[in-house]
Amino acid sequence: MTSPLPRPESLKAIVFDLDGTLYRDDRLGEEVSQSAIRYVAALRQVGMAEAEAMLQRARAKSGDGGTLSRAVVALGGNLPEMHRRFALDIHPEELLKKDERVPKLLKLLATRFQLYLYTNNNRDLSGRIMAQLGVTGLFRDIFTIEDYWLPKPDPKLITDILTKIDAKPAEALFVGDRYEVDLSVPKSIGCPVFETKTVEELLTLEQLAH
Repeated sequence: MTSPLPRPESLKAIVFDLDGTLYRDDRLGEEVSQSAIRYVAALRQVGMAEAEAMLQRARAKSGDGGTLSRAVVALGGNLPEMHRRFALDIHPEELLKKDERVPKLLKLLATRFQLYLYTNNNRDLSGRIMAQLGVTGLFRDIFTIEDYWLPKPDPKLITDILTKIDAKPAEALFVGDRYEVDLSVPKSIGCPVFETKTVEELLTLEQLAH
């Protein structure tokens, strides 16, 4: 589903997703899931098993790639409260290991392109994750859930980001690990996209800098 990489000379900016794109760690994902389940359990006054089942059903019904954010909202939760809990419950400092290849790649790409981050995560947790990955300070701007309190995918947000980074759709490459969530909307408005499921796939972006 991902288009071939565009010609480097046609690009001005690269917009990266964070979780699952610049790193992969199932343990951190499990912490996120458990925090959301606890929130739904408290919200709906049910046990953890029933809350998990409710989340799974809500995600399955979603037509947007089944994001956790939209599932929690569908069950009556609100994103600020969910992310307040995430900031308390999730511990990237204890789980994530720095892969030197990732900051090296970003530093190389930054010699030619403007780099941005666009994540469904909150600013506090995103900052702590980036610190663990060694990529703090490598992005010109960071767009988080807190900027809009609207989760991916959302066409308005992509258009707004393009305006803020002063790039036409064809000039901004979007990079993410979930096509329906991270890439389908940018592609629909004319942005090139790159889907990556592993760090090794991510590293192939190096060819853009040559």
